[in-house]
Amino acid sequence: MDLQNQQRVKDGAEKYGTDKVIVILGSSDAEGAEIYAETVSAGDPTFAGPLAGVSLGLPVYHVFETEIKEEIDPQVWEEQLGMMEMVLDVDALGEAVKAIREQHSKYSL
Repeated sequence: MDLQNQQRVKDGAEKYGTDKVIVILGSSDAEGAEIYAETVSAGDPTFAGPLAGVSLGLPVYHVFETEIKEEIDPQVWEEQLGMMEMVLDVDALGEAVKAIREQHSKYSL
């Protein structure tokens, strides 16, 4: 996660409270999704960005997880995400993010 997005997440959590912010990822690879999830919940593992050493405990989900998919209009889903859902390993993406969420998130949906 780039430094600018780390700062946006940090600012949002400070402004609205960590109990009112969730992060929804759209990464196309499980390893990247896992690192991004760790960054917004436990802190930047590279210790290079605004979230270095900052454990926000934010709940983080991948857009392909059932809890998120159910909230999106089916027509919008099909237009925007349907093709990606067919070509990506959505189970691996969801599991990678879920594992980090279960380990580090203080809140849930």
